[in-house]
Amino acid sequence: MASSIEPLLTVADLDAFPDDDGNRYELIGGELFVSRAPGIPHQRVLLNLELALGDYLRANPTGILVPGAGAIFSDYDAVIPDLAFVRNERWDQVVTGEKFTGPLDLVIEILSPGTQNRQCDLSAKRGLYERYGAKEYWVVDPENREVLVLRLKGEAFEEVSRVKGNDEITSALLPGFRMKVSSIFNL
Repeated sequence: MASSIEPLLTVADLDAFPDDDGNRYELIGGELFVSRAPGIPHQRVLLNLELALGDYLRANPTGILVPGAGAIFSDYDAVIPDLAFVRNERWDQVVTGEKFTGPLDLVIEILSPGTQNRQCDLSAKRGLYERYGAKEYWVVDPENREVLVLRLKGEAFEEVSRVKGNDEITSALLPGFRMKVSSIFNL
């Protein structure tokens, strides 16, 4: 019996999906990933990160932080990172129109409940961001109240730290930035 291979979806195919159904549609390697719009706990974690990073960047204007903007890396790869940071000197190389199209400096994803959502962020998106040269990837895990920090070394991500509680999250991309992990989950 012959097996059939379904055609890969493209970014153009995403235009056919509804905008107002409460779902987020992302493509990784032509495979469709669908998730519900983030809930309130997710958005409060996002806000805590955005405020802390925003305060840092007001005092140290080294780049631009953007929440929830689309990133289109190829015809088969389009995602919506929770937060993305791009250094000022690279902005014009990374942004085309209203979308990110080049390698991000820092990508932050907040895990949503559900096995499929966790697997997407920990595996599929990790591979995507790694393949397209993101310098650093933070995976924020509200369930376990920890943050996994990965940094690109050569062509692969390397785990730099897994921090929780009163540990502080830092980044070589953001000199002097320090944030207690517990404050991220202060809901």
